[in-house]
Amino acid sequence: MEKKKKKKNNNSKKMKSNKKLMIVESPAKIKTISKFLGENFQIMSTFGHVKDLPPKKLGVTVDEQGKISIEYSVIENKNKLIKDICKTASKSKEIYLASDPDREGEIISWHIGQEIEKIFPDKSKIYRITFNEITKPAITDAIEHKTIIDLNKVNAQQARRVLDRWVGYEVSPILWRKIAKGLSAGRVQSVALLLICNREEEVLIFKPDEYWSVQALFIFKKTTIESELFKISNKTFKLKNKQETDKVLGEIKKEKFSVEKITEKKRFKRPLPPFMTSTLQQDSYNKLGFSVDKTMSVAQKLYEGVSFGDKDKQEALITYMRTDSLRISNTAIKDSRNYISKKFGSDYLPKATNVYTKKGAQDAHEAIRPINVGITPQIASRHLTPDQTKLYSLIWKRFVACQMAPAQYFQRQLLIKGKKYTFKTTGSTLMFDGFLKVYMVETEEDKQTIKIPKEIKEKDSLPLKKVDGKQHFTQPPSRYSQATLVKELEKKGVGRPSTYAAILSTIQKRKYAKFEKKRFHPTELGKTVNNMLIKNLPDIINISFTAHMEEDLDKIEAGKIKRDSVLNEFYEKFKKDLVAFGGKIATKKALETKLKCPKCGKSLMIRFGKTGEFLGCSKFPECKFTSNFKRDEKGEIHMVKEEVKETEIKCPKCGKMLVKKIGRFGPFYACPGYPECKYIHQESLKMPCPQCGEKIVKRRWKGGNFWGCSGYPKCQFAIFGEVEETPCPKCNSPYLLIKKDKQKNIIFSCPNKECDYTKKD
Repeated sequence: MEKKKKKKNNNSKKMKSNKKLMIVESPAKIKTISKFLGENFQIMSTFGHVKDLPPKKLGVTVDEQGKISIEYSVIENKNKLIKDICKTASKSKEIYLASDPDREGEIISWHIGQEIEKIFPDKSKIYRITFNEITKPAITDAIEHKTIIDLNKVNAQQARRVLDRWVGYEVSPILWRKIAKGLSAGRVQSVALLLICNREEEVLIFKPDEYWSVQALFIFKKTTIESELFKISNKTFKLKNKQETDKVLGEIKKEKFSVEKITEKKRFKRPLPPFMTSTLQQDSYNKLGFSVDKTMSVAQKLYEGVSFGDKDKQEALITYMRTDSLRISNTAIKDSRNYISKKFGSDYLPKATNVYTKKGAQDAHEAIRPINVGITPQIASRHLTPDQTKLYSLIWKRFVACQMAPAQYFQRQLLIKGKKYTFKTTGSTLMFDGFLKVYMVETEEDKQTIKIPKEIKEKDSLPLKKVDGKQHFTQPPSRYSQATLVKELEKKGVGRPSTYAAILSTIQKRKYAKFEKKRFHPTELGKTVNNMLIKNLPDIINISFTAHMEEDLDKIEAGKIKRDSVLNEFYEKFKKDLVAFGGKIATKKALETKLKCPKCGKSLMIRFGKTGEFLGCSKFPECKFTSNFKRDEKGEIHMVKEEVKETEIKCPKCGKMLVKKIGRFGPFYACPGYPECKYIHQESLKMPCPQCGEKIVKRRWKGGNFWGCSGYPKCQFAIFGEVEETPCPKCNSPYLLIKKDKQKNIIFSCPNKECDYTKKD
C-alpha cells in the first residue's frame, strides 16, 4: 500500500515538472492566454517592472576607460512576487518570457530571466517570445518561433534609462538650490516644456495684421455665382485697410465681367493610413474628446481582452497599441479585403493592396488594428463600455477604410475676368464616396459647396450683382492641445509611442504647465525652469539634440552602435555644462515685475514656494508683503486680492478674530495678525488622547484628514475617519467611528477590536 502511495506521489511530481511557465507583463492577460494554452501552461505576471535603478542613489558609474556599470535593485513590494515566480519556475519544464514587444518589455523579461536563471538548472530552456495580438494563432506562432532575449533592445532601454537618470538625478538638486525645493528635470519632458514655452512666447509677442478680402455675386441666367477676388492686373495682391479696399470696390463696380476660363478635373482623396500610437491619440482627442492618458488606458483594455459574456474568457480586440509602425500583416489585409468586397462591393475594393510605410519606424510590430475585422463596432458594443465602444469603433473604421478605394470628386473652376480684376470660383461634387463610406474625414473638396451651373461656357457674360469687402486679422499661433503637442513631438522626433502619455502627464504633475480650456499654458515656475535649463544646458536641452538621441537609441536597438559610446558622448557634454551650471551658487531665482509693493514701494518679485507661485517684496525679509497674482491674455501681471472670511473664533494669543484661509491641504483658520502672531487654529476633540492624555487634533495630509495626538511624535495615536464622541454602550470606549455602507446608510461602530458593537442610524 505504501509503495503504491509513493508511486502516486512520484507521478504527481512528474506531472508538475511537465508544466511550462509563461510570464507576462500584465495580469489582465492571464485569463485570455490561459484559455488558448490549456493545462500544459501556467501563466504568471510580473505586474510591470520588477527591477529599476536604486531610488536613493545614482546607480550609474563610469570608469576611466569609459565602461558604464548599471546597478539595479528590486522595486519596492516586488520581492515576494519574484520569489513566487522563481518557485514556480523551479518546478517547470520550460520558461517563456512573454512581456510586451517593446524595449520596456524586453528589460522586464531580462530582469525576471536573470532571477530565474539562479534556480533553473537548464538556461537553454528559458525562451523569449513576443506577440502583437493576444490570439491563439499569434501566441502559438510565437511559441513555435521562440528566441532569446534581444540584448540590443535591452541596451537601448538601459541607455534611455541612464540618460534620464543622469539628467533627473544631477540637474534636479541644482534646481532645488536655485529655484525651489522638490523640483525635478527630465531629458524629454524638458524639451516638451521648451515647445510649450516657445509657443507661449509666440502668442504673447504676436501683433495682428489687418487685411481685407473681396467677395462678389455674379448673375448667370436665374442663378447667382459666388466668387472671390483672385488677382489685380494679373498679380497677387494684399489689401491692408478699408481705404484701399473701398477704392478697389469702386473700380470693380465699373467693370464688365465674363468667363475667361473653365477648368474641369477629377480629384481623388486617398484613405489615411491605419493608426499608430500618435495618430490614435490625436484622432481620439479630436473626435472623441479623450485625453492621451484615457486613450491609452482604454486601448490597453481592448488589447488585453474583454469579456464577451463568459467572465472566465476574455476576447482581445486590437493589436499592440504602442507602435510607430504602419505595417499590416498579410492575413489582416486578406481578411479586410474579403470583408470590404462582401459588405460594400467590388467598386470599394482597390485592385492593389494599399501599403503604408513610415520612415524611421521601429517595425517590430504592426499598426494598431482590430484583430478580427468581423467583430464590427455594432457587435462589440454589446459587450463593451461606452468609452471602449467609441475607441474600438474609431480603430475599426480607420483600419477598414485604409484598405478601401479613394473617394472621387468632380471639380470645376471658373476664372471670371474684367479689365483689371480677376475672380476665381471653385465648385466640387462628390462622385464616389469610397473609403468615406466608413471613415469620414473633412477634405478641402467638402468645403467647396459652391454650385456652378453645368451649362455655363467660356466667354459667357456674367453681370455683377453685388461686391463687398470683408475685414480680417491674422491670428496668433494656437497654444498646444494634447493632440497637437503629441503631433509636434512626433514631427520633431522627440519621444516614442510608449512615452507620449507620460510626457504630457509629467509636465502637469510637476506644475510646469497647466491645461486650461483644452490648451497647455506654461506656469511661471515652468517658464523659470525652462529659461534656466536652456541657458545653462544648451547642448542637452534642445530639440535637435533630443531627436538625434532618439535616433541613436534606435541604432543601439538595431545593433548599429554601442550603448556605452552613445552614453559617453552625451555625458562628456553634459558634465561640462553641469559643472558650470552647478558652480554658479546664487540666491533663489525670483522674477522681477513692474508692480510696486503697496507697503514699501519697492519692486515685487515672482517667487516660488511649497504652495506654488506668489508675489513677494524684493526687500524681503525687511518687508514681508505677499500676494497671489494672475496674468491676462497679454501676459501682464495683476495682483489678486485674497478673500478673507472672518470667523467668530477668537485668537487665544492676541484676541483678534480668526480668518479662514486656503492652504496646500485645503481650508484652515489662522490669526490675521501674521507674521507678528503666528497662531493657527486646530480643530480638536473634547476627549483626551487615550494613550497619553494630550489633545487630539485634526491633521491634514495629501491623503485627506485624520485625528492625531498633539503629542506626536512621542505619541503616535491616530484615528482615520469621522468620529462620534459618544462612549460605546457595550465596552465604554470613549468614541465611535462613523462609516457608510454600500447603501449609504450611516453606521456607528466601536473601534475596540474585541467589541462587536455597531448601530445603523
